Formats: sequence, C-alpha cells, structure tokens
Amino acid sequence: MSTSTNDGWSPSPLQQQRDAYRLGRARRSTLIAAVSSVVVVGVIAVLVVNSSGWDRFRETFFDVGYVFERQRDGTVIALEVLKGLWLNVRIAVIAEIAILIVALAAALARSLRGPVWFPLRALAIGYTDLFRGLPQILVLLMFGFGMPALQISWLPNSALFWGAVGLVLSYGAYVSEVLRAGIESIHPSQRAASRSLGLTHGQTMRYVVVPQGVRRVLPALLNDFVSLLKDTGLISVLGVVYDAVLNAQIATSQSYNYTPYVYAGLLFVILTIPLTRVTDWIARRQGFHGVGGTV
Repeated sequence: MSTSTNDGWSPSPLQQQRDAYRLGRARRSTLIAAVSSVVVVGVIAVLVVNSSGWDRFRETFFDVGYVFERQRDGTVIALEVLKGLWLNVRIAVIAEIAILIVALAAALARSLRGPVWFPLRALAIGYTDLFRGLPQILVLLMFGFGMPALQISWLPNSALFWGAVGLVLSYGAYVSEVLRAGIESIHPSQRAASRSLGLTHGQTMRYVVVPQGVRRVLPALLNDFVSLLKDTGLISVLGVVYDAVLNAQIATSQSYNYTPYVYAGLLFVILTIPLTRVTDWIARRQGFHGVGGTV
C-alpha cells in the first residue's frame, strides 16, 4: 500500500514494516488489556454476587427501585436529589468566581515589595495561614450558624449565603497559594523588560506576569474547582440547604435504605470525571505528563 504524500515522497519498505509492526503491537496490547479487564471484572463480580450477605447488601445500597419509585408524599427520590445537585452546581460556579477574585487579591498582596506594603502582605499571610489551618466543616458551622445568630439587620441571615462564604474563604486561601506559585514562577527578567518598555508595576502584572502565571497553574486551578464541586455537599450540615446530599440524607432517614447516598455519589462522580479528564488534557498539553492520575 502506497503512503506517498503530495510531493511524491513515500516511506521506505523498511519504514513501512516498522509502522505495521508498531500498529500490530498497539492492537495486540489493546486487545490483551480489554480481555484481561473483562476477566478481572467478571471474577470480582462472581465472587461478590456469590458471597454471603450479598442480597442484604444489594437491598441496602443498590435498591434502584426505591430511588425511582414515587414516595407517599408524591416525590421521587431520584428527582429530588437531582434538583439538589443543580443547587450544588450553582453554588460551585458562583463560589468559584468569588474564590478567584479573593485568591488573586491575596496572591498579589503577597507579591508586593517594599516596606510600605508590609500591612497588606501581613494580612494576606494571616488570611492564608488561618483558613488553610481551619477544617472546612468547622468554617461552615461557624459561618452558617454563627453569622445568622448575630441578628444584625444589615447582614444576610441565609445559611446558604454564609455556607458559600465559608467555602469561598477556605478555598480562596488554597487557591491564592496556587496563583502565587504561578506568579512567582515568571522569570524576573520579564518584569524588568516590561518596566524598561514603560509599563507601570500594575500594567506589568496585568498584561505580562499574571496571564502567564495563571496559564502555568491552570491544571491545579481546575483540580481545585473539582474539589470545590464535591465540597459543596458539606453545606448540607447546615440543615436548611436542600442540596443533593441533604435530600439523599432525608430519604435515607425515612427507610434506612442507603441507596440514595450511592445515587447522589454517582451523580457527583459523573459530574466530576469529565472535569478531571479536561484537567489531565490541559496538563498534558502544557507538558505535565502523568499529572493527576492521567490514564
């Protein structure tokens, strides 16, 4: 078979043999991987299904009929959990925008030089140290219950609002360090070149340093967003935010059937896996091979 190009060139017979050999090896490896995967999954399935207690385990965790049947109050658990997941997604998107703003402000404050900027640097350091050290669940409890309890007229009393604030402050501390690492990875010569062209410090950061720094840490930022999407389920501890986790918990408490938990978990997995694959793809394009569990 000829593989000549438009300019008349074609690989030599030896090169064609090499290409055919490599293609055959690739197909053989794919076939072996598929067969071995089917065998391993089949053996595990047979062992699990034939083990003692499997029937009770299936009824407790994999009762699909219970999730999709209409309850006494007319609701369907699957639909209620799905509605709650949509709330989780909205919280994650809105919180992510606020997190990037807070994190960028903290990262830029820590990158300021000169003694006159020491108060801003100290505040940024104190903020990142404090909220990176506090457990996420504790931050949500303090803001979700503590702030509405103040009964201050000009402050919102919504637990959903303060739960989102807790996520923003906690994740903002982590993301600020990611952004700072990206900013500081830019060689100082680029700043010097920008200043020699007449750009101010602010213009240099805006047009030269920050865009390159963000591009370098984009995979890490996407990973943080995936984690944020999952952690929005923690807002359910406030008890008044009917997200996917709380709706699943309510359904489980009525029957002690834990299938709603499994269903909610699968929805989160289905939602986050594409984001994880996009993160891996971006990481590979930037030369970070094998990052984040790349397949």
